[in-house]
Amino acid sequence: MAASAGATGNAAGAAPEEDLWSSMLSNVASSKRLPQKSILVLGGGADEQKEFVDALGGFTSDSRKQNRRPPVANEFALGYTYLDVLDAEQEDVLARLGLYLVSSPTPAFSPLLKPLFTPELLPDTLVVLLLDWRTPWTWLRQTRRWIRLLRNIFSQLDPDAKEALEEVMKAWEARPRNFGETGAVQVPGAAPEVQIPLGPGEFDEPLGLPLLVVCQNADKIETLERERGWKEEEFDFVLQFMRTILLKHGASLIYTTPSIPSSLQSLVYTCLSLPVSSKQTLRHNVIERERVLVPPSWDSWGKIRVLRDFDVEGVGAGWSVDIDFSPSSASSGDATAITAELDASVEGGAVELYEDVIKDRRGEDQLAALRPKGAIEMPPVDLQEFLTQQLEVLETRKEDEKGGASGGGGAGGGLGSGIGGAGARNAMGTVGLGETDSRVRDHVGPVQFNVGGIQVDADDMLRRIKDRDAAASLDPSAGGIPGASPTSPGGGDGKSQNEVLAQFFSSLMNKKGAGAKGAPGAGGGAGK
Repeated sequence: MAASAGATGNAAGAAPEEDLWSSMLSNVASSKRLPQKSILVLGGGADEQKEFVDALGGFTSDSRKQNRRPPVANEFALGYTYLDVLDAEQEDVLARLGLYLVSSPTPAFSPLLKPLFTPELLPDTLVVLLLDWRTPWTWLRQTRRWIRLLRNIFSQLDPDAKEALEEVMKAWEARPRNFGETGAVQVPGAAPEVQIPLGPGEFDEPLGLPLLVVCQNADKIETLERERGWKEEEFDFVLQFMRTILLKHGASLIYTTPSIPSSLQSLVYTCLSLPVSSKQTLRHNVIERERVLVPPSWDSWGKIRVLRDFDVEGVGAGWSVDIDFSPSSASSGDATAITAELDASVEGGAVELYEDVIKDRRGEDQLAALRPKGAIEMPPVDLQEFLTQQLEVLETRKEDEKGGASGGGGAGGGLGSGIGGAGARNAMGTVGLGETDSRVRDHVGPVQFNVGGIQVDADDMLRRIKDRDAAASLDPSAGGIPGASPTSPGGGDGKSQNEVLAQFFSSLMNKKGAGAKGAPGAGGGAGK
């Protein structure tokens, strides 16, 4: 009995000891648990997403970037990777970033994205939209499609998740308005020294989550200026347009170049309330066009107008119309209706205004590069109209040739019928030379051709042919038939031979410009 009592006492003493160890292990595990942050990366292909991940992780070596494969083969649906946030000494891990990557704004991906928007994950989630300076004319359309898709997903969340979205936006709206003026890094929820109310156009269309727009390949700005004739007005227009529409969502903006370090990491860490090194001061920049940085809660309509006169009110109102999404289409669950809604264009919206100014002129630029300088631009002629005109010209020449052949009388008629038209007959009648051509011939000399090693005087040859034709037409032995040849009673063979010779030498003279370019280069057996 005493033994049983002792066993009971040992069991009672072991139970508190086990609870103590479990509590200690749980406390240690929770203390070492890394804070988890989520980044939803929208847009771009595998290469652009790899570039973003490398820049965020601090991988700036070109050789390393070329040898490494993209961290996510994101060609089909939702991709994932992660990065560790290190301290200033690059030794201890402070937090872990989970990156979810989607390249196409397809409604079919909505079921994959919904699990990311839970009440637990939403306060630590950042949305990043990737745009490319190689195609700036597509920026507004891409942004509109992504905003509509996110709104469609958010409208289908459960009440707890929607409440979490509202709390996140309230925290972001409470951020200090002077953010970035001194370079200090503020976090959501921190008590600001001075609370400035929201200005016009700020947070008019809250998305529900903080948004960062990254415009990659800013080095292509120089290419647009050099090869496509972009001016400062176009670059300022794009910047002012993006700043105006992003101001309505409380979003931030940054331009990045693959081989140049930027403040992307500091900006992302700030948006996610992560510690930023004192060496990485976050400063706004809207002057250097390849290093633009607009921090969150910094911009305003007044600052946008400083760059250049701009209709911020009209653009803001047009953007609100563009991103308006019909709840009925979202609640119906019809994928076809949702796709049509995402792609639908709105008359008078901001996208239409943007694309009227920023157009895709790649084809026009290529044609302009091939066009010689100083050339006169002519409107294109319809192919059928051109062929009809050429047919009329051919019919006219054919009638002239038939008329010359039927007239037949005299040397001029006989020769003109062989070379087609009054212009050719005039050339034969004057030995193919006008006053100007005659002066050139007198200066240069007679037109001669090297035929089989023998120099042939074309002018003398034509004159002899004409004299022989004239003598043959007046010879009584021809039976009174004009154009008859002594060697042929009917005049057919001799006249045909003379016409062929006349045509040959006349064509040589016409091609050579009546002797302006000299004699050598035209040989033929017919001249013998």
